[in-house]
Amino acid sequence: MYLATQARIKQAVREFALRQYELEVNVIVNQPPRPAMGDMALPLAMELARKLRRPPRQIAEEIAAALRPVSGVAKVEIAGAGYVNLYLDRAAYATQLAASLTKPVPSPTAAGEKTIVEHTNINPNKAAHIGHLRNAVLGDTFVRLLRSRGELVEVQNYIDNTGVQVADLVVGFLYLERKTEQEVARMAGDPSARFDYYCWDLYASVTRFYEEDASRLELRARTLQEIEAGEQEAARVAEMVSTAIVRCHLATMLRLNVSYDLLPRESEILHLRFWEKAFELLREKGAIYLETEGKNKGCWVMRQPGAETSDGDEADAGQARDPEDNKVIVRSNGTVTYVGKDIAYQLWKFGLLGKDFHYRPFHTYPNGHTLWVSSAQAAGDSVPVFGQGQRVYNVIDVRQSYLQNIVAQGLRALGFEEEANRSIHFSYEMVALSPRCCAEMGIELSPEDRKRPYVEVSGRKGLGVKADDLIDRLIAEALREVVSRHPDEPDEVRRRIATQIAIGALRYFLLKYTCNAVIAFDFREALSFEGETGPYVQYAVVRARNIFRKLEAGGGSYDPAAVTPAVLERFLSPPEGDPCWQLLLQASQGEAAAEMAIATTEPAAVAKFAFQLAQGFNNFYHRFHILTEKDEERKAFLLWLVRMVDSRLTATLDLLGIEVPEAM
Repeated sequence: MYLATQARIKQAVREFALRQYELEVNVIVNQPPRPAMGDMALPLAMELARKLRRPPRQIAEEIAAALRPVSGVAKVEIAGAGYVNLYLDRAAYATQLAASLTKPVPSPTAAGEKTIVEHTNINPNKAAHIGHLRNAVLGDTFVRLLRSRGELVEVQNYIDNTGVQVADLVVGFLYLERKTEQEVARMAGDPSARFDYYCWDLYASVTRFYEEDASRLELRARTLQEIEAGEQEAARVAEMVSTAIVRCHLATMLRLNVSYDLLPRESEILHLRFWEKAFELLREKGAIYLETEGKNKGCWVMRQPGAETSDGDEADAGQARDPEDNKVIVRSNGTVTYVGKDIAYQLWKFGLLGKDFHYRPFHTYPNGHTLWVSSAQAAGDSVPVFGQGQRVYNVIDVRQSYLQNIVAQGLRALGFEEEANRSIHFSYEMVALSPRCCAEMGIELSPEDRKRPYVEVSGRKGLGVKADDLIDRLIAEALREVVSRHPDEPDEVRRRIATQIAIGALRYFLLKYTCNAVIAFDFREALSFEGETGPYVQYAVVRARNIFRKLEAGGGSYDPAAVTPAVLERFLSPPEGDPCWQLLLQASQGEAAAEMAIATTEPAAVAKFAFQLAQGFNNFYHRFHILTEKDEERKAFLLWLVRMVDSRLTATLDLLGIEVPEAM
């Protein structure tokens, strides 16, 4: 509603400027600091004054005259040096806002343009950690934002099941622990075992195994080749281990209300010869060349300038590498690097490769949604159409910016300029650990590290907070509080409420920071239910709903039909209606916050909106005693306003992937 009104005003101003001044203008709409100064303000007159060489107030008067007839505008005034302040028709705005909330979100059509969002992408070699959760929560929230405006979105979670990390895990099983293929299969298939936790420790052990004897790295190279060939014992172990861990990851992410449509796997990119097709295209265009000297002799490399980021195969650890390594597409031993396979994958996403995966069902979510996985074998005819996107968002941390640029450059080198421009790197900073968090976990730090603001997570060193451990701890903490407040509720109800509070706290914690901020994870901050937190916003909704529960318990009722335009006019008119109008206007701006989040790839804008609206409602709640109000019309209006805020906060929390508990 707010955006629609704003768009109508902008259009009227643009048409006026073109007609009156023969100028195309960019109209900026600000919100005045105080209700007395209006609901929207236009600084355009000051900008036009320089171009037209006329007094800005004179121009402002002309703009104001053009805006007075615009539908929904009650009054226009000039302020200061030439601001145009607009006052909206409050009753009409409220009526239209209430009507707009009953309209369903437009359903996307299969023929519509598709947006592909790739996120999570955890290497299937160990349990998920807190850093992985930031990726998944950012990606999932962005998907929710896109779908809220009716976009067709396909969610992909890329599985690197043939990369270095999986190879290292296979080395750990076969050479460090000397387990047989059958023994690994029993471990991976045991539903009672925490297989991803076991692999977490084994992966760290393999790092020490290499450090003790550098010649053992030859085992990694050989194992990697065997996995890519796909026929020997190492490949079979890699398949069973990576598949088991992917299932663990899916269970972890479902706890956070995160789900997917497709798991494209790197093994199929190799076995279905995606990479060979992409390689031939790149070689024909001269985008890659065979290095004949230096450290990369025998490698196929991309024609790119140097960079200062980590190697693609070290994405999880974030370790610095020689910039020259970043250009390598095919190693001298014939294995393909991460970025090489990702170019082929990106071409497929846009439908540019001329090849497709086969698919098979992999998992069915509790709501009945089917998760598909890529396959080298055809599995039937009833398969959705995957790929062929018009826009692609890759949610990958900022340390991979250079590699993402190489992927886009690969598309450009093949003549796909538009697709390269629509390949969007949704980047974010890492999640580290606070020194206090390390101390609580029993991690020994050097005196220097104890003074640092944060300690970097390292999967290779086993340093990090496992995602499930974190979620379990949050739920346990929330459950203690819920039990103390609701001692008579059944255990099942209390645990459900505690889980909703804990997940709300965690998701909001990961979303409230802008993407360019490093998060220093700290248990006390994440577990706090005061201040700018998910539980604070959840409590505002519960508080709003409790008003209606108490109303019904007391034998009262609420009839929204009693809130007529005349009633809205009476209780929204200034100055007495200013507090209620400001809350209503604030509640109507959720769509604007969502659009800003999409345009800037900053879901923090929506988290901030939710918190500020919850603050506004709590101030309203303490100011107005609704259930004891004697004026029945005023009481009905206040209840109507509570319903409006409840609706907007609930919808906003849904965008953030946060549920509303039945009690707090």
